[in-house]
Amino acid sequence: MKKLMERLGNFFVPAPGSSRWTYIMPYLVLVILFIAIFAGGTYGWEHTNSSEFCGTACHTMPPQGVSHSDSPHANVTCEECHVGRASFIEQFTRKSQALHEIYYMTFSLYEYPIRAKALRPARDTCEKCHLPETFTNDSLRTIKHFADDEVNTESTTYLILKTGGGDKREGLGKGIHWHISNKVQYYATDPLNQEIPYVRVYNDDGTFTEYVDVEAGFDTATIAGSQLKDIDCTTCHNRVTHAFENPADSVDQSLSRKLIDPAIPSIRAKAVEVLNVKYETRDDAVKAIAAVEEDYKTNFADFYGQNTEAVQKAVTEIQAIYDRTVFHDQKVDSTTHPNNLGHINTPGCFRCHDGKHLNAENEAVRLECNLCHSIPIVTGPKDLVTNIEINSGGVEPESHLNPNWISLHNQSINQTCSACHSVEDMGGVSNTSFCSNSACHGSVYTYAGFDAPALREILKEQIPTPAPATAAPSNGAATYDGNIGELLKAQCGACHGAAASGGLIVTTYADLMKGGTDGEVIVPNDSANSLLIKIQSEKHFFNLSADDLELVKQWIDDGALEK
Repeated sequence: MKKLMERLGNFFVPAPGSSRWTYIMPYLVLVILFIAIFAGGTYGWEHTNSSEFCGTACHTMPPQGVSHSDSPHANVTCEECHVGRASFIEQFTRKSQALHEIYYMTFSLYEYPIRAKALRPARDTCEKCHLPETFTNDSLRTIKHFADDEVNTESTTYLILKTGGGDKREGLGKGIHWHISNKVQYYATDPLNQEIPYVRVYNDDGTFTEYVDVEAGFDTATIAGSQLKDIDCTTCHNRVTHAFENPADSVDQSLSRKLIDPAIPSIRAKAVEVLNVKYETRDDAVKAIAAVEEDYKTNFADFYGQNTEAVQKAVTEIQAIYDRTVFHDQKVDSTTHPNNLGHINTPGCFRCHDGKHLNAENEAVRLECNLCHSIPIVTGPKDLVTNIEINSGGVEPESHLNPNWISLHNQSINQTCSACHSVEDMGGVSNTSFCSNSACHGSVYTYAGFDAPALREILKEQIPTPAPATAAPSNGAATYDGNIGELLKAQCGACHGAAASGGLIVTTYADLMKGGTDGEVIVPNDSANSLLIKIQSEKHFFNLSADDLELVKQWIDDGALEK
């Protein structure tokens, strides 16, 4: 060691009279060492920021690595979200705060399943690429489903997603991204933010409105402002990069992509069934899924004989689904990490929009199907055209403006609905009318509060009273003051009252007789040439029933008397 130190000393401090290269060489070595250390350090730093390192080097991370590689953010490195885009110094500081995780991993001290508990705020991560204010256009969503019958009947659900967003100053700030453009806070009682009994919505003047789950027994006086969380991108998009889809959705996706041949009899039901079993080990799962092929050999021998490759390919895909959604060592599957997008498999939107979060005036955080998307339309494989209904304006009945309307509408259905909606098979799932939508009535909304006892008790007084039928005159002479006026006010007043659609007001006799922008609508003693009757005899935004229309004709033909 002593000799080595002497040689190094002589190398870096040459003796007097040494050659020029003897003096230069030490500095060259130092420069080369500096470059090597700098390059190696830079490579090492970048490698620890890579998705490959994060997803495979740690024995805790395979689930997140697999899901990340199949996500919309596959080209986004892990550190961009979990550390954040920042200067080297900031990144180094943030990463050094997580050094304890190396200790946990080395000695297997992690509790499984692992859940991220210290994510960077969305404004430091998501919003570096996605600016919420720019998401202002609606978008079409197409969702494929397959039935659990022998032919795996395919159906498609179409809806228009009202993404919204933008700034209120620009006349925007609507739709789903309204939650980001405006300040909304919430209080959750569980670590996964699935149970939210309290919501606070701030107004433009700084005041706020509180909404409380009436079934939760929550006392607002017990909560401090510091306990509230701001709604941001990850409140809803919490699994956008690390989604572990449930078996039914995974199989539907593979069927729609023909990775599993839909022509294989009952393959959808068999695949979902075998994937829903909780297996002790991966080997047990692989064997059980492989047994599906044996089932086809036995029970569908003719089909299997002619389509052996298709069945084998389906079995391989089912095993692949299992491998990307179930991880035994880390105790991860489709049930461990709820996805807050949607409201079918997990509470999602219904954590707040469940109809039973009410304010002091007993008004709900609106549970409106078409608040965030259009009414979903279901089509079958033989349907050539899909007609998607989009609310383009018009005047809604007063009952529909009640924030609790969706919770009330199933107790308010009557024939008056037919004025605006087709009503065949009302409340059914035949898709023969607006009111028989299988996407609405064919689903079980586990997380909505439609039938919550406390809510039902509160809403009893808000159930709309059906409009009484218009009585025919006992003496055979209808008059405006006697019955026609009330009929027109009740049936047409929403548009042709204070709003005066088309310049026509029907709520007073004088205004009705004066007519609208197209001239007079009533020609006394001549219903056939009265514009009101002509319009009501054709398809209109609101059409009187046949009996009511006949009564108005009679009134006009009798002279359209006021009294």
